[in-house]
Amino acid sequence: QVQLVESGGGLVQPGGSLRLSCAASGSIFVINAMGWYRQAPGKQRELVARITSGGSTNYADSVKGRFTVSRDNAKNTVYLQMNSLKDEDTAVYYCYMKSIVDYWGQGTQVTVSS
Repeated sequence: QVQLVESGGGLVQPGGSLRLSCAASGSIFVINAMGWYRQAPGKQRELVARITSGGSTNYADSVKGRFTVSRDNAKNTVYLQMNSLKDEDTAVYYCYMKSIVDYWGQGTQVTVSS
């Protein structure tokens, strides 16, 4: 059984920063990539950022230059540093891990509001 446990969400003012963490545990044989999706009310879930086992990254255009994804392979943990947050970044953020199958975290709420 594989579990992804997220932490770090919360309420922040526009222009502020948050750091999300996601730790994977359980019977993990291979990790091809880890990353973050988000889903705002009334919208589809969208990719925010991902990082492969080799360290390659890609980002949604809307977060480029503001968000940074990183990972600690030894800890099976992925991070999302979010800076210069905007109202439109408000969403539930989901961690995911691409292994033999895809795994998802339970989601963590990020609210950007003054």
